[in-house]
Amino acid sequence: MSVQPPPLAVLVKGWPRLSETFIAQELVALEEAGQSFEIWSLRHPTDVKRHPLHHRLQARVRYLPEYLYQEPDRIWAARATARALPGYAEAYRIWRADLRRDPSHNRIRRFGQACVLAAEMPAEVLGLYAHFLHTPSSVARYAAIMRGLPWSFSAHAKDIWTSPDWELREKLSHRHHGAHFGATCTGFGARHLQDLAEGTPVDLIYHGLDLARFPQPPKRQWRKADDPLQLMSVGRLVEKKGFDRLIDALALLPQDLDWHWTHIGGGGLGDLLQDMAQDAGIAQRITWRGACDQPEVIEAMRRSDLFVLPSRVAADGDRDGLPNVLMEAASQLLPILSTPVSAIPEFIDSGTHGLLSDDDPAALARSITQLAQEPQMAALMAEAALDRLRRDFGMDPGIAQLVDRLRAMQHPGS
Repeated sequence: MSVQPPPLAVLVKGWPRLSETFIAQELVALEEAGQSFEIWSLRHPTDVKRHPLHHRLQARVRYLPEYLYQEPDRIWAARATARALPGYAEAYRIWRADLRRDPSHNRIRRFGQACVLAAEMPAEVLGLYAHFLHTPSSVARYAAIMRGLPWSFSAHAKDIWTSPDWELREKLSHRHHGAHFGATCTGFGARHLQDLAEGTPVDLIYHGLDLARFPQPPKRQWRKADDPLQLMSVGRLVEKKGFDRLIDALALLPQDLDWHWTHIGGGGLGDLLQDMAQDAGIAQRITWRGACDQPEVIEAMRRSDLFVLPSRVAADGDRDGLPNVLMEAASQLLPILSTPVSAIPEFIDSGTHGLLSDDDPAALARSITQLAQEPQMAALMAEAALDRLRRDFGMDPGIAQLVDRLRAMQHPGS
């Protein structure tokens, strides 16, 4: 018996990715809510490990040409098919206007990938949904115009803050074949996109956390002020995570504080940061674990005393949204130290659910020292963060809202 092709095409940058488990969480939940789709990935996987969520997803995954020169026959066949589509000329016109303002190889690759997508998507597809408002949404937009279909997006962090305003405005304008709707995971980002929009509704939909996927928090034996302090962080080794400033902060901690910091995550700054720690004389107090799967992350959280995420705004404007790892730490009753960047204060009121410090090393060192010396305060804030997570940041309301939007896009007027 043949299987009916799904009516929704979902575009992602890469699949699967350990650093984007919030996408996997959402897509698994959409499947469980009855939305069928195929995943179209712009890149092949690079992570060795997989998250348990990746194994739960039933959707077919298809890969677009990562670089056009790698699959020339596929590209030329798709271009020939795409040129016969009723919306090709309009898509080509819009792409040429974009290329004049962004004359990059990436922009050329987006159009080639869009031709493949438009040519190879099943005829049954009724709409497209892209995760991230930059490259994936460009591919979705060009392909949707070619096929005469609506498209939509979920925006997150870098894609909002490093995209030029002209591009955001056009992707949010019905006059320019913009999105049918958009969603983003922070109030901070939603307000920015809503201010730029001309016809495209932008919903605030927190990722939330599917607490059924996590163990109950441990029955913690809270440390005493003079006990060793086990710190941990989870995040890519990139500028916006602020780990360079955290290393400088760790070097400023009091000599009589017995501490150890464990970092989990990959990223391009690993060698530089390890050299920094060596130069600061603290390398022996640090464990670099690299990329880990979710069970390993949770186990590390249950063994730690303090979660630190020193997010900051990078030189190019990139910044975090509301990192899911903060909610994961809260789920395990792990006290949190972070910074008031972007949407982090939407989850953490400083002094109530954790501490939000300035991101300079001296301020971070003072906050770590305060939490080390006042473990009872840290415990109370961890309990308050867990309460807030359970009360306000569950996943189900956002998924229901997203399902409604996707169904209205696929079946207008129903």
